[in-house]
Amino acid sequence: MPAGADLSTFDVVALYRQLGLLASGFPMPFVGSVAFLGGRSADSTLALVTLSLGNRSLGFTREGDRYVANYSVTLEARRGDAPLARVTTTETVRVTSFKETGRTDESVIFEQLLALPPGEAELTVTVRDEGSGRVGTASRPLTVPTLTGRSALGSPVPFYQASLRPSLDSLPRLVPSPRSTVVFGRDSVVPVYLEAYGAAERVTLRARVETEGATLFVDSLPLVRRGPGLFSGIFAVPVRRLGIGVTTIGFSRSDAPDDTTTVPVFVSFGDDLPVASFEQMLSYLRYFASPTRLRALREVAAEQRAEAWARFVASTDPTPATPEHEGLRQYFQRIQAANARFRDEGQQGWLTDRGMVFITLGEPELVRETNPLDVGSRGRALVWDYPSRRVTLVFIDQTGFGRWRLSVQSQGDFQALARALQDRNGT
Repeated sequence: MPAGADLSTFDVVALYRQLGLLASGFPMPFVGSVAFLGGRSADSTLALVTLSLGNRSLGFTREGDRYVANYSVTLEARRGDAPLARVTTTETVRVTSFKETGRTDESVIFEQLLALPPGEAELTVTVRDEGSGRVGTASRPLTVPTLTGRSALGSPVPFYQASLRPSLDSLPRLVPSPRSTVVFGRDSVVPVYLEAYGAAERVTLRARVETEGATLFVDSLPLVRRGPGLFSGIFAVPVRRLGIGVTTIGFSRSDAPDDTTTVPVFVSFGDDLPVASFEQMLSYLRYFASPTRLRALREVAAEQRAEAWARFVASTDPTPATPEHEGLRQYFQRIQAANARFRDEGQQGWLTDRGMVFITLGEPELVRETNPLDVGSRGRALVWDYPSRRVTLVFIDQTGFGRWRLSVQSQGDFQALARALQDRNGT
């Protein structure tokens, strides 16, 4: 992607669908996944359907000292014209503050188990916000595998919480992550729950982690027998070894190598800054690191990117003793704030001159505007003072429509200061 590319066209719903997930956009956005696990008998496989919603999608009303929202979910599985399963349920969400009603992250998780016969099927999910009447729908074809009674693998399940079930007669106790998403700087590992089936004495899995066609690393995981015909375990993938963007984790059995299963993992900078590729990530870093450092990362071979990214993170972390990279956290928080404050004639706020300066230097210590009442006139000046950095930057409204651009002198002053800050940070 070119350095000046506008990332505002990034379609995260299309990305989720490309990864094989259920996804619905406006007006009722949600993301969902389907995992297959062994049931009590070979003619019935458990389909674990999990949906992720943000509180912001729901219509909350005040109820005493809390805020309450209701939503309904209908799941329908069909084989041609024949119905296989249909479930409708209504759920209630309660939060303690108005601020929580605006959350866009994976704040609401819905789970439902369906017992389905092996074979081809179509699953349709409908989510309705009872407060506003908004409806979202998503469908996807399913190939329901036969798992119980043969040497097979269940679906890998990225999760928040998991308990290893003791037998095939019991139900899975999982809180999956439907979006298969982790946030760089916040999450340290991607935990994946795995089950295998059959009469083997022991089962060892081989894990292969790939991105953009290149293998990042391989590993092995021995599963523990939990009951007759059931083995399970947890594979923890360090986020630092994944880099940014979409990674695929594939698993195969040492005793049945043809039986493989995969799961996508999406490493992003947060819901407001989805990144699907290494190149997009580098585009976001244009104000954080020098062109030379970014060019070096861009030229790294795909199979070496995770290692190069880990070195980059370690060398730029202002406080290595903490698990979080405070420098990048602050940087991306500023990008989000710039997008909200400095949108300029359809351009994302972080790509405007004011956004560039704000992200690099932070909030100005003093702001002055010449002729503030003469709105619409050309040549108005906006002055940002940074006394602690010994620089004053002037933006000019060249058109009279609020398109603020750095003056020629200020461009030179800013670039000199930005290069000095990058050198000081070792970037």
